[in-house]
Amino acid sequence: MIDLSNSFLQKIEIDKLSQRQISFYIKRDDLIHPEVSGNKWRKLKYNIEVCLSGKKEGVITFGGAYSNHLLATASACKMVGLKSIGVVRGDELTKDSNHTLRRCSELGMELKFISREEYRMIPDKSYLADLAHEFPNMHLVPEGGANYYGMIGCQEIVKEIEVDFNAVFVAQGTTTTSCGLLLGLKEEQELLAIPVLKGFDSVNEMKAIFRYSGIEEEWLSNAFSRLTILKDFHFNGYAKYTDELLSFIRDFYLKYNLKLDPVYTGKAMYGMIKELENEKWNGKSVVFIHTGGLQGVESIEKKVGVNLF
Repeated sequence: MIDLSNSFLQKIEIDKLSQRQISFYIKRDDLIHPEVSGNKWRKLKYNIEVCLSGKKEGVITFGGAYSNHLLATASACKMVGLKSIGVVRGDELTKDSNHTLRRCSELGMELKFISREEYRMIPDKSYLADLAHEFPNMHLVPEGGANYYGMIGCQEIVKEIEVDFNAVFVAQGTTTTSCGLLLGLKEEQELLAIPVLKGFDSVNEMKAIFRYSGIEEEWLSNAFSRLTILKDFHFNGYAKYTDELLSFIRDFYLKYNLKLDPVYTGKAMYGMIKELENEKWNGKSVVFIHTGGLQGVESIEKKVGVNLF
């Protein structure tokens, strides 16, 4: 359905890293598919398989006005002939409010717009029960694909890395991708996650997903000893950015012909480069997971009046 071979491992030569014998690779999950790119397909893959095997009509999921997850769900469901419903945060919005929502609608996604107050009720079991009654025979996928099936899909990223490496770096939103990566790493390998949300409790969020999935506490204790959270690169919070971050993204593209976004991968790459200044990384091999998410960059460019690429 989706050709994962498009996600190759790219070696990047950054002078100040190469001088210290640091081998730097990027896992190009952003190239998996134009609309179902990066970790979005990883998190949807098994959810869609469950939907098909259970003879569900389709997928119902959640997101904001510029949600890459909503777009990926709409596109993936269209490919396999499933219905898709997107519950969107913001009752002032319509399907024509922006390119993302318009494209979701074009792909056949039914959009249900709700207020921000109502959106905050989504985790409540009673709210989800009412939603299931309103849309029967639909497979519910949490915002961002944050469930067991999403985690297992992300675990497969590690198996595709065909070089020896010491650590993986990744942007962190719902923590689903981080959990999958941690699940797939070997004992001697590390995971460094860069949260894009300010004040985010990464460790407890990750533990909640693992415990819900039935992972044993003994394994958790060992795995979390190999996890580092780089919490100071959120640039004031989710979907926030500064001139410094935008300049970094622009310079990185000009030097290495590789696109990053200001919401996820730009922050993560900035944080990784800063972390690698530490001498402990001398002679090590590291992999950056490019999780996609570029479809909203154009709207940011228009807002700030700067062309990043």
